[in-house]
Amino acid sequence: MIVPRCLPAGDGAVLAELRSLDETLALFQALGQRPAGVEDVVPAARTLLVLFRPSALTAREVAAWLRRAAAALADAPGGAQGVPSAASDVRRVEIPVRYAGEDLEAVADLIGLTRTELIDRHTGSDYLAAFAGFAPGFVYLAGGDPCFHGIPRRAAPRVRVPAGSVAVAGDFSAVYPSDSPGGWQLLGVTPWRMWDMDRAEPALVRPGFRVRFRNLDAAGVAYSLPGENARLPAAAPAAPGVATAPASPPACFEVLSAGPQTLVQDLGRPGLTGMGVSLSGALDRGALRAANRIVGNPADAPALENALGGLRLVCRGRAVVAITGARAEICLTTAAGIRLPAALSQPLALDDGDELRIGAPDAGVRCYVAVRGGWNAAPVLGSCATDTLAGIGPAPLRAGDRLAVGAVPGGVRPGAVQADAAPPPALPRRGELVTLEIVLGPRTDWFSPEALDLLAEQEWTVTPQSDRVGMRLAGAEPLARTRQGELPSEGTVAGAIQVPAGGQPVLFLADHPLTGGYPVIGAVIGRDLDRAAQIPVGARLRFRPIGPFKEILP
Repeated sequence: MIVPRCLPAGDGAVLAELRSLDETLALFQALGQRPAGVEDVVPAARTLLVLFRPSALTAREVAAWLRRAAAALADAPGGAQGVPSAASDVRRVEIPVRYAGEDLEAVADLIGLTRTELIDRHTGSDYLAAFAGFAPGFVYLAGGDPCFHGIPRRAAPRVRVPAGSVAVAGDFSAVYPSDSPGGWQLLGVTPWRMWDMDRAEPALVRPGFRVRFRNLDAAGVAYSLPGENARLPAAAPAAPGVATAPASPPACFEVLSAGPQTLVQDLGRPGLTGMGVSLSGALDRGALRAANRIVGNPADAPALENALGGLRLVCRGRAVVAITGARAEICLTTAAGIRLPAALSQPLALDDGDELRIGAPDAGVRCYVAVRGGWNAAPVLGSCATDTLAGIGPAPLRAGDRLAVGAVPGGVRPGAVQADAAPPPALPRRGELVTLEIVLGPRTDWFSPEALDLLAEQEWTVTPQSDRVGMRLAGAEPLARTRQGELPSEGTVAGAIQVPAGGQPVLFLADHPLTGGYPVIGAVIGRDLDRAAQIPVGARLRFRPIGPFKEILP
């Protein structure tokens, strides 16, 4: 009988721990219709991560739903079946491989096979695409010959694993979809692209597919992409990731300077975890919503997210904009060189030739620029958000880009401009101490009691090695584990405090990896995430647990 152990993973997520991959997949397939408020379920090696809206459900209600599904599965004819059988309606993909990987001989020696025997074993069985991994297109492939189970990762991960590398580690095989660091053992390489945004279905393999590897050097092996992965018709050339201005636009903006980083963001891509795509979107979601409300847009319309100032835009035509977020000086200069008053969180009317400039913030990190009518950015997978880890969405802005003002998503007519917006919240400054409330779990029991005291009592400094993926923190003393070894890959959330082997935590932000293999000691609560995203390098953090760590019991 499947009995999930339910653990808190923030105030909007529950991690259900199972005994095996078979149990995990069986429960995942048995969940059926989701209760209102459950937003996504992320399967992994031995866990299911359930993301939910705290305004609609409690963690206890989510845990009860999981337990009911497990009990119903046990009562069904045949009970839990684990990995599904090979049915005729299951999508199948054959992946050609040239077996000449750097670790091929070492793995063959490890499992006591010759090179030829290893290739025959690796190509001799079907694999189940079990769950998505750290990046779009990376899928954990379960099953295969038992000789490949328990393969250790490399002691020192490679800085760069080439795209298309076919690899093994633990009980899984996988194909790296892009160049990235990695510690898996490399057996070969495939010429196929596992993730290609020019295909009708970007992911070549998705969870639930059946996969078989083919040896490209064997006689008679040929390959071609399945019909459903045909490439999309070629589009007319355009500026990278940003829609070009129409022939007679109501307005457009020319980028004179993009500063350290300016991205197009909205509220992200919900519901695509099965493709390995996380939510992403604006780091300070409240600031993006506020900017859109001020200019009369829907709250989820695309806006520009500018980090650390330095953005300069020239208006071509007439437009209304609003800037929210970090406390920065806003300069509005007319075409005649006259400087006009400008303030944050207020509608700003621009005429042709007016230049808008955002200075370096003295509090916070990121400003959001919304324009009435919306930025005419090209959506990717249903969103205009730029996911910096996955490489999905519009390219970062550069000097010389032209941004068109267009219709807001869905063709909704803009509402009234708001000149009386609520005052913006206070934001942290460099060197200040910021307290963030956290929920302990799901892997708090991997750490010593002294480490838990240290987590809450010690100040953590935000290091320069911080970005949209996460904030790397440094403390005088690292967090010590009581459990060693590798943690099977499991889902993560924005706000998760992951602790690598060195003991210095990383606070995940919007572009965090979908799954991770280091223990998460706690997670920042939802209402503190926007403020966390505005904490500058050099500021100090203190974590305040809102309660003790405990399993979510019936």
